Amino acid sequence: MPVLNTEPLFAGNEPTPAVLVGTCLKGENGAYRDSEISLDELERLLETAGGCVYARMIQNVEARNSKTVIGSGKVKELSDLCQSGEVRLVIFDDELTPIQIRNLEDEIEGDVRVIDRTMLILDIFALHATSAEGKIQVELAQLKYSIPRLTGQGKNLSRQGGGIGTRGPGETKLETDSRMARQREQLLREKLEKIAKNRQTMRKSRERNGLPRISIVGYTNAGKSSLLNALTDAGILAEDKLFATLDPTTRKYELPSGEAVLLTDTVGFIRKLPHHLIEAFRTTLEEATDADLLILLLDISDPEAEWKLEVSTQLLTELGARSEDMILVYNKIDALPEGTVLPRLSGTETVSVSAKTGEGIPDLLEAVSSWLRKHKRKVRLHIPAKDLGVLNQLYRVGQVENVEYTENGAEADVILDAAGQGKFRDYIPEMTEQPEDESEE
Repeated sequence: MPVLNTEPLFAGNEPTPAVLVGTCLKGENGAYRDSEISLDELERLLETAGGCVYARMIQNVEARNSKTVIGSGKVKELSDLCQSGEVRLVIFDDELTPIQIRNLEDEIEGDVRVIDRTMLILDIFALHATSAEGKIQVELAQLKYSIPRLTGQGKNLSRQGGGIGTRGPGETKLETDSRMARQREQLLREKLEKIAKNRQTMRKSRERNGLPRISIVGYTNAGKSSLLNALTDAGILAEDKLFATLDPTTRKYELPSGEAVLLTDTVGFIRKLPHHLIEAFRTTLEEATDADLLILLLDISDPEAEWKLEVSTQLLTELGARSEDMILVYNKIDALPEGTVLPRLSGTETVSVSAKTGEGIPDLLEAVSSWLRKHKRKVRLHIPAKDLGVLNQLYRVGQVENVEYTENGAEADVILDAAGQGKFRDYIPEMTEQPEDESEE
């Protein structure tokens, strides 16, 4: 399958050295500091992928160079740096065009490969994808990224190929590779659609079981897997690496109140998350945000915690999540520097915990139980005559306010929690948006 370069980015037992390159626009407030922070994260990504930093450089620019992003003098400096350290990999924090990649590789002396932040993240996703769905999503994202970049691979893809096999008469290798890539992309999309339908069927089945669904979301490396492990002994890989978890994991859990819930660990967020990945992983992300309650986890010991909270909430908003359906959880309070000011999220309850030591976990569980109690809704159920036995169940699990018998069965006004709404959803054509007042509990 055609990609920019079929050679692995990182191979062998020793970490692959790389030069990291960033730019910042002159005149923008805090631009240089933001670029440094972004390069810090790029360095973490590189370490996760199996590389190490040989050097870093940031250039202040009036505007990013359309040919090489950085200026010609900086390109020469970059070339000399690679030669002196025998470095064969350069990673740009900015997304590069096919032409920029080609120009940079042409101007940097030696056999040096140039990639960007998106390509590095795709490599990490490919490394960590384990399920069939995860692998399909990663390959689809790689294809969507690489297809427009086939034109940047130089003259070797512009040669005529001949008319034998898959190539038509006079078709160039570039045209053949583009056609095959798009065919593969269509096949992957069809596979994902089937998986999405199966996921929807499974979700409806879980809803009918009446178990509230809770997703643990947040920035990558916030400790989502560690929290799920601490609660359920799920045994999920929990490493101090970015994107250690790609495939969602769901476990049944019983709250101290006795109520059973479904807890799901999800893929993490990151700044400059490539839109190719957002699109490819949309079904997974929507599965997370379609939960009844979101636990938005934040590594409060991180100096950039407030900024990462902003990135996470922005993406959740884009996916349709509501702040009132979240509990903001500050994790890693055992590593919290003294005097740290905790950020706040309007309309959202906050809890402080340590998934590592267990501190604050009882407070989190009580917050979850309290949320489930408060977010009951009054719904009208239309029950056919053959299912009137359902009324007995309603009296046990909900607060029945009124029952009207009709020729076809009965209509009942009942206050139900999220679990009850899922269990009896087949009888609920619509729901009111107003949550139950605490006085009605």
